[in-house]
Amino acid sequence: MSKPNFSNIVFRSPTLDDATEMKSYINTLSSEETFIRLQGRQLSLAEEKKYLEEMLEKISKQTVIIIQAWMGQELVGAADLRLRGDTESHVADFGLTVKKSYRGQGLGRELANRVISESKKINGLKMIVLSVFADNQVAINLYHSLGFKDFGKLPNGCFRKNQYVDHVYMYLEL
Repeated sequence: MSKPNFSNIVFRSPTLDDATEMKSYINTLSSEETFIRLQGRQLSLAEEKKYLEEMLEKISKQTVIIIQAWMGQELVGAADLRLRGDTESHVADFGLTVKKSYRGQGLGRELANRVISESKKINGLKMIVLSVFADNQVAINLYHSLGFKDFGKLPNGCFRKNQYVDHVYMYLEL
């Protein structure tokens, strides 16, 4: 399989000016009831701005990494790492989303690789963890191909589209 061409996509961290497009992006994913925690709930611009301000503060302290994929003025994907604190300061939680029309083209893999690469610059970070809906086999396959290993499963841990599904937990040692 040839490497996808992302020459028209800009990969970067968010800025305060991105709040409106970020709100649109997350609300679109939520309305699809895709494999994210928000299931149908729509965020207000005020909520998105508050979230963004908090994330930008954490980025400045190097406790969060966010890489977004932009096609012109359209946000089409995002990946992030959030360092845990205290006794788990060597562990970071990973998240990844891709807009529906961009799925299946390698963008999720590209975003994940970029965030994992950036994470290696964080002093003391030893492990990345994530959770994924058990019926999201595309994501599970991606994570396994990136070296993530399963370490547990919470039976019926997620509720999506009026049914319970297991929540799978994975980790990657750096």
